[in-house]
Amino acid sequence: MTTPGVQFQFPNSRGETLSGRLELPTGSPRAYAIFAHCFTCSKNVHAASRISRALSQRGLAVLRFDFTGLGNSEGDFANTNFSSNVEDLVAAAQALQREHRAPSLLIGHSLGGAAVLAAARRIPHVAAVATIGAPSEPAHVVGLFRDQVPQIEADGLAHVRLGGREFTLTRQFLDDVSQTSLQNDVAELKKPLMLFHSPIDNVVGIENARTIYQAAKHPKSFVSLDQADHLLTNPRDAEFVADTLCAWVSRYIADETDATPDSRVPAPEEGRVVLRELGPLYTLGIAAGHHHLIADEPHSVGGQDAGPTPYDLLLSALGACTAITLRMYANRKQWPLEDVTVRLRHEKIHAKDCETCESNDGTVDRMQVDLTLTGDLTDQQRQRLLEIAHRCPVHRTLTGEKTIPVQLDPQ
Repeated sequence: MTTPGVQFQFPNSRGETLSGRLELPTGSPRAYAIFAHCFTCSKNVHAASRISRALSQRGLAVLRFDFTGLGNSEGDFANTNFSSNVEDLVAAAQALQREHRAPSLLIGHSLGGAAVLAAARRIPHVAAVATIGAPSEPAHVVGLFRDQVPQIEADGLAHVRLGGREFTLTRQFLDDVSQTSLQNDVAELKKPLMLFHSPIDNVVGIENARTIYQAAKHPKSFVSLDQADHLLTNPRDAEFVADTLCAWVSRYIADETDATPDSRVPAPEEGRVVLRELGPLYTLGIAAGHHHLIADEPHSVGGQDAGPTPYDLLLSALGACTAITLRMYANRKQWPLEDVTVRLRHEKIHAKDCETCESNDGTVDRMQVDLTLTGDLTDQQRQRLLEIAHRCPVHRTLTGEKTIPVQLDPQ
């Protein structure tokens, strides 16, 4: 199950804002990944969107974004090149680490595949890399506009029509891709590599996969995308890639579901609890001592249902305190209390319906606590434990006089 993708913006190395979309699973992600799209495409190209969503349904959080000058990202495409794409990937990884967790997996489609191969060694936390229809060298992309190359070399630029859209390509782009080689990056990758490629790919031929595979060192794997076209326009091909990728990468990335909810939640001082937004929407990371929790709201009110609601946590605190207090008392008295089960619910009721409330107007909060006490207890012992349940510290805090000052920390 997955939640709707959320907007994710971050600056590139020039300070321009790049536009991304973060596909999140329901609950805590197993790991985070980045998907790099094909040349002149956007984050919404079918291969990127379908595979990212399919991976999120399988527990991975996937960031797909528009490279500088493309889609909704700022910047001038004419000033970009392959090297700037690699810089954008590094910036995306840094932003993901700041806001959530560092990416464990890089996935690249077409020229995006070449970009992740070049960027992987610069992103320390990456544990595995996957490419889909990737060229063995960035210069391969020049074949898409070879007829305009003489004009670019003579005039310094040319307007090229690719995929039904017009782009301005400059001499610096040609120089950059011609001077960039992936052979050393692939040979020194030192990370597990998965290559997906179609034997009938008429944009980036299958021989490119062979060149990359031969240059790479183990562990490396190759999967043939039989009958698939370069852009994976058939949804079944995207699903197949996602299924295979999840099975393969599980060998190389740690399942972070039970890890600290977010490294952005600072360790609290003794006796304090710290909460911080994890995003998206209402998801919060909670640090209490060395323990970590998540709080959220249900889907019905716009949350991600990634953890208990604040009221659930409040009831949990009351229930835990009640059960612990009863256990302490029974143990001290050496009573045969075998098990304590506490069931709680919170509701708003009309004040006029509350027999024990002082107010007669509006609504009041009602926290119902139902106890199940297992053991060979006498009726007197059960009644005494019921009395003790009202004396647990959290119960007294909730029913007694209290003050809750709220203040802003100085900036």
